[in-house]
Amino acid sequence: MAPHAIIVGAGLAGPLLAILLARGGHRVDLVERRPDPRSAAHDGGRSINLGMSARAIAALREVGLWQEARRLSVPMRGRMVHAGGRPAFYPYGGDPSQILHSIRRDTLVRLLVEHAEKQPGVRLRFETRCVSVDRDAAAVTLEDGTTLRAGFVVGADGASSLVRTAMQRGLPAGFSREYLEWGYKEVTIRATPGGEPAVPLEALHIWPGERGLGVAHPNLDNSLTCTLFLPREEPPDPVSAAFPHLATLVPDLDEQASAAPMSHLTTVRTAPWRHRDTTVLVGDAAHAVYPFYGQGMNASFEDCLVLDRMLARHPGDREAAFAAYERARKPHTDVLAELSERNFLELRDGMRSPLALARKRLDLLLHKTFPGTWVPLYTLVSHTTVPYGEALRRARRQDRLAAALAAAGAGLAAAGLLAARRTGRTTR
Repeated sequence: MAPHAIIVGAGLAGPLLAILLARGGHRVDLVERRPDPRSAAHDGGRSINLGMSARAIAALREVGLWQEARRLSVPMRGRMVHAGGRPAFYPYGGDPSQILHSIRRDTLVRLLVEHAEKQPGVRLRFETRCVSVDRDAAAVTLEDGTTLRAGFVVGADGASSLVRTAMQRGLPAGFSREYLEWGYKEVTIRATPGGEPAVPLEALHIWPGERGLGVAHPNLDNSLTCTLFLPREEPPDPVSAAFPHLATLVPDLDEQASAAPMSHLTTVRTAPWRHRDTTVLVGDAAHAVYPFYGQGMNASFEDCLVLDRMLARHPGDREAAFAAYERARKPHTDVLAELSERNFLELRDGMRSPLALARKRLDLLLHKTFPGTWVPLYTLVSHTTVPYGEALRRARRQDRLAAALAAAGAGLAAAGLLAARRTGRTTR
């Protein structure tokens, strides 16, 4: 009989992994407590729009969905920063292909679910709550008392994963969950009465400030979904006080923000990610991160590719496949968590710093001049599939080189100034 897998969670990673496993000959039960995202009863919930970059594109290409996803997205060619005065545009890279693609989360989920349903051996179980997991027997019990048994169970059920909790209960395991002191609300920047976008559409728009950070992703209908990041304890009242430039685009900004609930931002670090050959975690269940590098979905999709690859590489030893998958992914998702936290400060404060913006311009100039040897960290993370840890190591080497060049330049300038002064004294 074909190997059987149960995937708990049909957010993003779940249906993608179901497609990959089915392609490899597995039978798959995909279990999700929420309604089918294609149904009228489905509530998309509160979520940040997604920016598809190189890692997500690679995964979608692997399952033949990239062109369809691209058609449903809006290209973002750089950041447009609104910090007073005329907005400034900063391209993501010197290469025109170095762009991100904005897509609504529910749009991408529907596309993945539709494709998963077409795979032989995949059974979708929506509005089906999983209430317990037997990590040793690879079995899950559903709310109606039904027990599903399989060769292995995959936890793709998010930062508050039931599968992870059951898998680690009573065993030596590490787990930490941090909450950012800022939360988020979502508002809409509507198209103009004439149907045109209120701001240039092919950009990620940023409104940085000490009391708030606004980030807007474009949509196909010429609107933008704007995420307002605000201090949870003392959010500005009214919200428009923190975003005066945004308020000119959104006359009902305060009303929208008041009606929107405050959602939390969390980082999850845990180990192990697997138990024997019966249970394994992917996506936010293993490594939820803050959204400020735009890599949460991209990293989750990369998990699915690597897990599928390791299962193919170890066809007779699933435990070895799970172990190889964790070794290949965990060090790099730990780095991603660090980068995501750091990028919050860069977006909030660095976008208002002339020195930080000058350094970003220098990075892009050096990349354009030496494209094969000088690659900015953001480019490595978003526009390549270089592992996150290796990307950070390369960026740090470049930082040391830049500091050495700056020091050498300063030394030469000082020596030149000293020589000029001596020449002047001799002439006199």
